[in-house]
Amino acid sequence: MAPKRQSSLLPQTKKPRLPPAPTSEETSRSQRLPKGEKEQQEAIEHIDEVQNEIDRLNEQASEEILKVEQKYNKLRQPFFQKRSELIAKIPNFWVTTFVNHPQVSALLGEEDEEALHYLTRVEVTEFEDIKSGYRIDFYFDENPYFENKVLSKEFHLNESGDPSSKSTEIKWKSGKDLTKRSSQTQNKASRKRQHEEPESFFTWFTDHSDAGADELGEVIKDDIWPNPLQYYLVPDMDDEEGEGEEDDDDDEEEEGLEDIDEEGDEDEGEEDEDDDEGEEGEEDEGEDD
Repeated sequence: MAPKRQSSLLPQTKKPRLPPAPTSEETSRSQRLPKGEKEQQEAIEHIDEVQNEIDRLNEQASEEILKVEQKYNKLRQPFFQKRSELIAKIPNFWVTTFVNHPQVSALLGEEDEEALHYLTRVEVTEFEDIKSGYRIDFYFDENPYFENKVLSKEFHLNESGDPSSKSTEIKWKSGKDLTKRSSQTQNKASRKRQHEEPESFFTWFTDHSDAGADELGEVIKDDIWPNPLQYYLVPDMDDEEGEGEEDDDDDEEEEGLEDIDEEGDEDEGEEDEDDDEGEEGEEDEGEDD
């Protein structure tokens, strides 16, 4: 699995803590403490000072990491573009990738998969100031479900550190709104199916309840987008199981043939023994004569 990159929606780094200056009363009290307790108090104060230095370095490191990430984001862009051009030559690349991904596939209903067969390109764009967020674009061919050619969802982090998101309004064609159909399917699930149909994948475009913990967005950006090929090439488990069953059948057939050969060998051995006994009997009769 590709290594996950640092999330764009970074929490605001805490500023180094400055311990309050001791009051004259506290100073006087510390001087009256027993020697052992006084040493502990001094150690705690020194630990706090050292921790402030560690926090300062952590904040500096975060800023340096963001600069490096921005630099390499720009360097990656031509390769992402080339990869998209090559992916476009493979039919159903993205729907296969999503179906093969364990977390995304759990969100897909049958009709979602049908709609995603028209998905031709996916792009993830991190904003120039990486801390401020990113956007995911889904490009579709003409399809029987909605009018949009592109569906997008953006994630933002404002200066105060509050996350938010916004997305394209899906222009559903008459009677094709999968987000409404999924709720109707769930109401009938107990009568028609043993398990409930998941909510439509497309409800994700209308869900802005918790932008700071959007699992699907993070999975696409940090897991799928860096290397989608690894999920496209995941072997079909049904095919593997089928091959396993065929191998088992072949093994059973071979075992059966071996058993038959062994029985045949035993029968031949018994016949040879009978012939030997017959010959011995004839020799005995000749001697008697």
